[in-house]
Amino acid sequence: MEKKKLYQYIGNMQQLAYVRPVECEEGRAENMKVLQVKNGPLSYQVMADKCLDVAEVSYKGVNINFLSKPGLQGRNHYDTNGEEALRSIMGGFFFTAGMENICAPCTVEGKDYPMHGRVRTTPAEHVCRDAFWDGENYVLKVSGEMREAELFGENMVLRREISSVYGENSITVRDEITNEAYRPEPLMLLYHINMGYPFLSEDTRLYIPTKEVTPRDEASKGHEDGYDRMDAPKPNEPEYVFIHDLMTDEDGNTQILVINEVLQIGMKLCYNTKYLPYFMEWKSTAAGDYVIGLEPSNSSVYGRPFHEKNGGPHMLAPFEKEENRLTFAFFDGRDEIEKEVCGFKKKFHLQ
Repeated sequence: MEKKKLYQYIGNMQQLAYVRPVECEEGRAENMKVLQVKNGPLSYQVMADKCLDVAEVSYKGVNINFLSKPGLQGRNHYDTNGEEALRSIMGGFFFTAGMENICAPCTVEGKDYPMHGRVRTTPAEHVCRDAFWDGENYVLKVSGEMREAELFGENMVLRREISSVYGENSITVRDEITNEAYRPEPLMLLYHINMGYPFLSEDTRLYIPTKEVTPRDEASKGHEDGYDRMDAPKPNEPEYVFIHDLMTDEDGNTQILVINEVLQIGMKLCYNTKYLPYFMEWKSTAAGDYVIGLEPSNSSVYGRPFHEKNGGPHMLAPFEKEENRLTFAFFDGRDEIEKEVCGFKKKFHLQ
């Protein structure tokens, strides 16, 4: 609807869309600063104290994201302390793993690399929020900067912008990563995108343009054929991780669909593989830990130490800069779902 016509029905755009600062008051989330974004039927939370990662997403009142047993929480003293880090993995819609490590904790040549790295619990600086008209588009925007640095060590900067447009049921994340040190640095980066109940259930199907599916380990072997469907919860079922070799278009763009066929709600993830050539799928059907994770990455799931299995580290030269852009689009209804599935199959020449 045009701006002038829309204002015939409302007096303030916050009736329909806003970016609103919120501070949590209890539990492990106490004092955590959050930016609550409402965009019509799409609502999400951006954590200012944790890398501007997105905690919760709902679409038309349906929860999309996974939230782990520890629940919503801010920064803790054990966030980067070996296996204790599992107590601070809250999941959320997505969290950023990196920049020195994306996998299990390890110690290499006397240096500790915590689980999923340090950036996921790094608070943002220069945080900005805005909601404004840009021509006929009402734009909702959150931005800020995270720095991962050490005396005599690395100096990596992640500038992030998260935006939506009213009337478009989507979230766009634009990241700019710069090495501000005077030496080349390894850059490990993984976007840990987590689907949860009720969006995720036995009725959920994944459309991944995969050329080949490889199980990460022995526990995952034999489960590859079911990578595209979720199963019912099973007590104490081990997690599965699958490595996908994705198809792309001629420009390196790819997409993944997640669709709940009963709720008739879907999500489309779009991104370019230039700086994110790896893609992993995390599937846990364990009762109480029920989740599927989509994981675009610039590094192998095998992580550190680097060896022939994962091809060595991705390096960023002094003051070199890279940019990633991920878009999450939400849709619903039989016609929209059929349109997206047909478009997916046509794009990748699938039956």
